[in-house]
Amino acid sequence: MREREDGTRNDGPRHGAPPPVAAADLGAELGERATLLQFSSAFCAPCRATRRVLGEVAGMVPGVAHIEIDAEARLELVRALGVLRTPTVLVLDAGGRVVRRAVGQPRKADVIAALGEVV
Repeated sequence: MREREDGTRNDGPRHGAPPPVAAADLGAELGERATLLQFSSAFCAPCRATRRVLGEVAGMVPGVAHIEIDAEARLELVRALGVLRTPTVLVLDAGGRVVRRAVGQPRKADVIAALGEVV
């Protein structure tokens, strides 16, 4: 795990990664090229800022979807994917495999860089 200057951590790829995430698990379609999967909670201020950043990036990059999940409402998915805090962002490839993971509010440049590794 690496902690950045702004206090967020980018865990990068994980060993023993979870199985691919299906659209049916999320209740939304995966992006054609990649998906930015955000886990949030109701009273999380960084989650709102993260939603804005991920929405902007998804709007800029063709084939990329942004899906936000309410962590409190989807505890089974939170456990299955090892989410411990909000916001947590998972970058999924076109097949739904987790290729990057970050905890905390991401910077737009970091999200774009993470997508560059996937698409």
